[in-house]
Amino acid sequence: MSRPTDLVQGTLDLLVLKMLALQPMHGWAIGERIKQMSKDILQVGPGSLYPALHRLEGAGWISAEWSVSEDKRRVKFYSITKEGRKRLRQEAADWKRLSGAISSIVFES
Repeated sequence: MSRPTDLVQGTLDLLVLKMLALQPMHGWAIGERIKQMSKDILQVGPGSLYPALHRLEGAGWISAEWSVSEDKRRVKFYSITKEGRKRLRQEAADWKRLSGAISSIVFES
């Protein structure tokens, strides 16, 4: 099976917000968690992930704080904000509606 090269427009923000709703994480951990939860199907590189994190932070949907990781490295930990949780609910509802519509067409007998 081929691997998708790009996520559907806008889904990266949804995935990042979902990961941060589970727990605060640093950037590398967010990418790894997405990969793990998707059973290695979705792989988000730093060239996509870090601009998304900056965009979400600029929108006020996540906040960032410098801290020390488990391996004693200085890293930026991201957390979802109250506004981010609201946005996550909206994005998840939109995704459910869109994916349902696409599924009804693709899997129509």
